[in-house]
Amino acid sequence: MTDTPDAAAAADIASLSFEAAMGELETIVRRLESGDVSLEESVTLYERGHALRGHCEGRLAAAQARIEQVSLGADGRPAGTTPFGES
Repeated sequence: MTDTPDAAAAADIASLSFEAAMGELETIVRRLESGDVSLEESVTLYERGHALRGHCEGRLAAAQARIEQVSLGADGRPAGTTPFGES
């Protein structure tokens, strides 16, 4: 099976840290806002930006799932922790 350009781009994005993906996304937004790119390049940049946004959302969701909430006892003092989102 041969990697397609789309599969290679998806693998490239999947290997990025949140910070690297956000940095690249910010660069793409600036380039698109400048209006100095051709229509075809704008579409390519938009597609990559869309994939980067999805990657960042996934990374944030994974981080949020690992956050623990402190549960308080009847006296208002911390009584333990539970994973984020559990009651």
